[in-house]
Amino acid sequence: MSETYKLFIDGKWTESLSGKTFESLNPATGKVNGTVAEGGGEDVDLAIKAARKAFESGPWADMAPSDRGRLLNKAAQELWRKADYLAEVESRDNGLPINETKYIAIPVMIDVLEFYAGLANKVQGDTLASPAGRFNYTLKEPLGVIGAIVPWNFPLMLTMWKLAPALAAGNTIVIKPAEQTPISILEMVKIFQEAGIPDGVINVVPGFGKDAGDALSSHPGIDKIAFTGSTSTGKLIMQAASKNLKPVSLELGGKAPNIIFDDANIENAVNGSMFGIYFAQGQVCASGSRVFVQDSIYDDFMDSFVRKAKKIKVGNPLEQTTQMGPQVSLEQLERIEHYVAAGLEEGANLVIGGERFKTENDGYFFTPTVFENVTNDMTIAQEEIFGPVLSVIRFRDEEDALKKANDTLYGLTSGLWTENLKRAHRMVKGLKAGTVYVNTFSMLDSAAPFGGTKQSGFGRELGIQAMDMYTETKNVWVDLNDEHFNWYGV
Repeated sequence: MSETYKLFIDGKWTESLSGKTFESLNPATGKVNGTVAEGGGEDVDLAIKAARKAFESGPWADMAPSDRGRLLNKAAQELWRKADYLAEVESRDNGLPINETKYIAIPVMIDVLEFYAGLANKVQGDTLASPAGRFNYTLKEPLGVIGAIVPWNFPLMLTMWKLAPALAAGNTIVIKPAEQTPISILEMVKIFQEAGIPDGVINVVPGFGKDAGDALSSHPGIDKIAFTGSTSTGKLIMQAASKNLKPVSLELGGKAPNIIFDDANIENAVNGSMFGIYFAQGQVCASGSRVFVQDSIYDDFMDSFVRKAKKIKVGNPLEQTTQMGPQVSLEQLERIEHYVAAGLEEGANLVIGGERFKTENDGYFFTPTVFENVTNDMTIAQEEIFGPVLSVIRFRDEEDALKKANDTLYGLTSGLWTENLKRAHRMVKGLKAGTVYVNTFSMLDSAAPFGGTKQSGFGRELGIQAMDMYTETKNVWVDLNDEHFNWYGV
């Protein structure tokens, strides 16, 4: 039996003011996973007011940074205790295989919280070198109320990328989950509440983008919007936030190149490239969806890659042996089918896959898919598919690889495989992306900043750098001279 979920505002679980609800579906079965209160503009307004109150008065405002860090660490320990439960909730919510939630998404999420809990008492300003008679220094202060709009591909992990640094810096937050996957975030907030987070510090308003999302982005009471999602939606959020000149950080789409040179360890490159495109069913902004293979090793690489890709087990995400689960929704499944049709129409050769994977249930499964004879101007090589569809493209040399790799609107991640150290450094310098992987792909580290260039967005999540997105710098200028200030001499 599916559960019923409410909004979380000011430490209370409440129905939406409109009384509306919506159904969240399990993508593996197409059946209802939960019934969720549908927040709108009025609910967002209440959440922002609660967050403002918690920021400006009460226990959160008065809490010492070290105590904030201890409380966040306490929440992290509670999350560890319930990690297996959260992994299953996440897999039911968005279709990630249980091994990927249990061993990657949930541990990474908690590690991020622990990382920023440790930074809570290390937010520091600087003393400036000033002339005699003057004391000049800076303070790093929290921004205030953060609006976080998070996607459906890794709901818990990508929520934590915003929640953890925001709270560590002393902010409060209002979270709008993706309408496809609100349940795991609501379950996570229960754990924060049990750990003792004060009322109003974290607020969650599930709903749809055109109502709750737009209300959050355009609200004058928000001090910053943090968004992860598609480039098209990111542009709309920027427009909404500009009404009140609010700062925005955007982690958007990608069309990552993954370059295999002829001196690479082919087995490692194949395995890494498979993870780069099929991890999370290809529903990853950093997905290595364009693989560039040097002419001289093209056939060997393709033979190995296709042989292994055919063995990927697609099925029930809650089974330990499953390697690829369902796409998140019917809409996403149909989007992938549209791109496969475009690839065929434009002359690409479908090597494997390209169709729905049949199961006993009405789930949204798609087969691992590989296209070759792809040119860089094809739709499947230029637009983000967000599915398990790989485009393989030949290249001649470093110059050709760089030209083709950078020929994209996006610049989130990129990868290259080579045993030549000098070549690796030349390529790293030439690739236009926020992250460059060398002899690996799609890895994450709480200490390593993550973000994009071009239409993949701006700002950096993770790492110490993310704290800059949730603080502002205040300059303090103290005159130490005894004489009265008299610029005009009157």
